Amino acid sequence: MDDRAMLDARQRDVDRALAKIETEFREGWELLAGLDSPAVTVFGSARTAETAPAYSAARRIGGRFAERGWAVITGGGPGVMEAANRGAQESGGVSVGLGIELPHEQALNPYVDLAYTFEHFYARKVCFVKPAEGFIVCPGGFGTLDELFEALVLMQTGKVGMDPVVLFDSAYWGGLLDWIRGRLLEDGMISPADLDLYHLTDDPIDAADFVIDRYASRS
Repeated sequence: MDDRAMLDARQRDVDRALAKIETEFREGWELLAGLDSPAVTVFGSARTAETAPAYSAARRIGGRFAERGWAVITGGGPGVMEAANRGAQESGGVSVGLGIELPHEQALNPYVDLAYTFEHFYARKVCFVKPAEGFIVCPGGFGTLDELFEALVLMQTGKVGMDPVVLFDSAYWGGLLDWIRGRLLEDGMISPADLDLYHLTDDPIDAADFVIDRYASRS
């Protein structure tokens, strides 16, 4: 293949990718535009077992939001995501799953009422943020950390108006928060006000009510 043909082939690949991302944005936003209530996005590990305390807590958190008239959005997978969707559905609320196509990933969990599956993480993450009035972050791995810091950066830089981020499980997040205070803050990498972007709790009801009450104070 000569240089011109190679460049043309690459351009076609770029055009296809951009068209797909545009489609995902449009269809994801159209799905979420149908929500007629405030919404929270819940993040957490897909690997959390149904018998784990974090699963029970996320289920209660989802239920609490539904009881208060909120929609619950997750990544639509198993573990913490399933638990939050399950709690919302069991309590009569709107349960949303924004899935992602992965080589070794499972299908959407059975507790999702509204669903969309993305190919691109970027489009999916934007749709997590768009309707959310706050975030609950339960124990999780790299994906959860990515979502946590994405939310914090958007809030820190004023790109979004919603808040707060609620970190559930102080034993799990304590070491990270100690590092944030002892290293990032002490070294001047963040400001003291940035510590107010998140709230730490071990109470599922407090996790939900903190977001709900903060939203009420802004309304």
